[in-house]
Amino acid sequence: MRVAVIGAGPAGIYAADMLTKTDAVREGELEVSVDLFDRYPTPFGLIRYGVAPDHPRIKGIITALRSILGRGDIRFFGNVEYGRDITLGEFLTHYDAVIFATGAVNDAPLDIPGVDLDGSYGAARFVAWYDGHPDYPRTWPLTAKEIAVIGNGNVALDVARVLSKHADDMLVTEIPGNVYQGLRESPVTDVHIFGRRGPAQIKFTPLELRELAKSRDVDIVVYDEDFQFDEASEKAMAENNQTKVMMKTLQKWREDDSPKTSSRRLHLHFLQTPDEILGDENGRVRAIRMERTRLNGDASVTGTGEYTEYPVQAVYHAIGYLGSPLPELPFDPERGVILNREGRVVDADGAPVPGVYATGWIKRGPVGLIGATKSDALETVNHLVEDRAALADPDQPDPQAVIELLEDKGVQYTTWDGWLALDEYEQNLGQSSHDAEGNPRERVKVVERDEMISVSRGAVQQ
Repeated sequence: MRVAVIGAGPAGIYAADMLTKTDAVREGELEVSVDLFDRYPTPFGLIRYGVAPDHPRIKGIITALRSILGRGDIRFFGNVEYGRDITLGEFLTHYDAVIFATGAVNDAPLDIPGVDLDGSYGAARFVAWYDGHPDYPRTWPLTAKEIAVIGNGNVALDVARVLSKHADDMLVTEIPGNVYQGLRESPVTDVHIFGRRGPAQIKFTPLELRELAKSRDVDIVVYDEDFQFDEASEKAMAENNQTKVMMKTLQKWREDDSPKTSSRRLHLHFLQTPDEILGDENGRVRAIRMERTRLNGDASVTGTGEYTEYPVQAVYHAIGYLGSPLPELPFDPERGVILNREGRVVDADGAPVPGVYATGWIKRGPVGLIGATKSDALETVNHLVEDRAALADPDQPDPQAVIELLEDKGVQYTTWDGWLALDEYEQNLGQSSHDAEGNPRERVKVVERDEMISVSRGAVQQ
C-alpha cells in the first residue's frame, strides 16, 4: 500500500511513522510505502515556523522527529505545494491513499472594534516573522513602547516573551539576522498579557510560564485584584498538578515585593477581556479598552461593565489558529477543518471520500499538544488500514513515477538528504557568527526560500 502524507510537521510525521509500524505491517500482512510532502523546502512544519526560537522544548521535539525521518524508510519531498504543484487526482493516480496533515497557520479572528487599525496584528504573522518563515516579509514594525498581547495560551506567552526580551539574549538561539536587527531596534518598555479568565484557568504550561522569569532585565508584574477564584478554580488548584505548579509560580511573583528596576516590564493581567482597540487621528493604535470580568463558579466569566484603558501603541491577538481550505476538499469554515469522521474525509452529505484522510489540527481544530497529535494520528491510521481492502489501486504505483511527475512539471523539490545539507549549512553559518558573549552560535536559520532550495539541491557549496 502506497500512502502520501501532505504536511511534514509533527502530525504528518507521526502519521507516517505509525503507518510503517501497524500490526498488519509487523505481522507481515501488509507492506507500506510512505511519501511525505510539504510546501516548505524543509520538514518539521510548525516546530520550525510556529514555535519561538527560545522555546525550551523545541530541540527535544526536533530530535524525535529527525530520528523518524532519518531511518530512511519514509521519503520526504519538500517545496511541493498541494493544489499548485500536484492535485488530488494526481496523488490518487500514484497512491492508494492520501492523508492531509496541513495544520492551521492563520489567526482566529478577534471580533472587536479597532482590530483593523495600524498597529493591530495577528500573532501568527509575527511568529512567522521571528521564525524566519520564507513566505513572509523580512521586516516588522517594532516601534511601540507599550504593547498589549491578547490571549492566555503558549503562543501569547511566546509572543510576549520575544517582544520583551533583549535582542542580544536571543543570539544563543537560531534567529535569523534580520530578526535580531529588528528586535534590537525595538524601544519597548512594557508588554501586557491579558486573559479573560482567572489565573487558575490559564492555558500556559508550567515550563513556559517559568521561562518568563529567566529573561534578563525584565520584571514580571502581577496584580492582586486579578487573583480571584471560584469553585471551579479551587477545584482545579486542588486536583490538577499542572495548575498547582503554575499557581505556585504566580503566587511567588505576587509576593515578591523587591523593587522593579529593570528597563522592561512584562505585566500579567487576568479577568479582563478586550472591548475595543482605540486609534489616534492617523488611524494608529493608541490604547486598548479592557472590560473587567468575573468568574461564574464554573470557570466561565461574565463582563462586569467596568472598563480600563491601557495606553499601548501595538496590539497582538493570540486567541488561537484557524485552518485554511484546501482545493478539492470539503471544508468547514467555522471550525477551520476538513470535513471528516474520525479522520476519514467525508463530503457535505457525510459520505466518505474514497482514499482521503486527515489528521492533526486540520482534522480536529487547533487544540492539543504533541500527545494529542500522536493519538489523533493513530486513529486516522487505524481507519486507513481497516479500509485498505476497499481502496482503489493506483494507476501508477511505481515510486519513481511521482518523481518523474514532479520533474516533468519543473518542480524544484527537496529531499531528506537536502535537508541534511541545509542543516549543516545553517550550523556553519552559526559558527561564523557569535552571540553577545563572543561564542559561536549553534546555527543561524536561513530565511530565503530560494537559498534554502539552492543549498538543499546542491547548487550552493558548503
